[in-house]
Amino acid sequence: MKKNQLGNSDLIVSEIGLGCMSLGTDEGKAVSLIHEALDRGVNLLDTSDLYDSGRNEELVGKAIRGRRDRVILATKAGNRRIPGQEGWVWDPSKAYILSAVKDSLRRLGTDYIDLYQLHGGTIDDPIDDTIEAFEQLKQEGLIREYGISSIRPNVIREYVSRSSIVSVMNPISIVDRRAEETVLPLLREKGISAIARGPLASGALAAGREPVKGVPDYELSELQELRSRLKQLETPGRNLTQLAIRFTLSQPAVATAVPGASSREQLLQNLAAADIPELNEEELGLIRQWSKPNLYRQHR
Repeated sequence: MKKNQLGNSDLIVSEIGLGCMSLGTDEGKAVSLIHEALDRGVNLLDTSDLYDSGRNEELVGKAIRGRRDRVILATKAGNRRIPGQEGWVWDPSKAYILSAVKDSLRRLGTDYIDLYQLHGGTIDDPIDDTIEAFEQLKQEGLIREYGISSIRPNVIREYVSRSSIVSVMNPISIVDRRAEETVLPLLREKGISAIARGPLASGALAAGREPVKGVPDYELSELQELRSRLKQLETPGRNLTQLAIRFTLSQPAVATAVPGASSREQLLQNLAAADIPELNEEELGLIRQWSKPNLYRQHR
């Protein structure tokens, strides 16, 4: 498995990681999938305190016990649960982040987090306050580096200019090319890495799975037509899943893609993308010709 540097940090991540949100809550199954991923060269595990109300972090923690030195562990904070109240509220305050990290460390069964990410963000947040929290956690040795998971260019620009983030997690796929316009060029210029989530667009670009509904900017019929065209680029040993992941990895500034997996079959399909050649310029040109150059409509 090829590995890439995350920004200018000391974090070296596998070009394909594992997005842990899709693992489910069954301990045996989740731990088995994580172990298989690690055994096949994955070292980046991405979770969040939001997933399954913290249960996902607990499962990741169980899976990495005895293997912590082989893992780049990424989790997120900023969504706070209020006792007695359903759901979560957004809270990027310094006080909350300093508190939330302790709960994540406990659930993960570790004394440090490799990459701690703000799970969202708005332009009206107390951004300097938030940055102070992450910088303090770095100084205390509770986290190695920090980043932001955001789809908002206006928020991303603020953190790029005001903080020492090493990464931005962003949805990047053949059907979601919004980051190409502003986000990826900015990150490349500043030496910050993109972590691409959703390279398969929740299964819309997965081999062997016929979509039953469209995705943003694509009606179902348009998505089906796109899939049909993309299949022209399939070759022995390279199906639609691997084609989609390799497209995402071809984007400037992308250091790693973190597709999810809820079964061993899906995991192996995803990881097979690491074993095939990069897409050539002609193939990339056709994919861009057939797909839509989406643009951000809000938070520009």
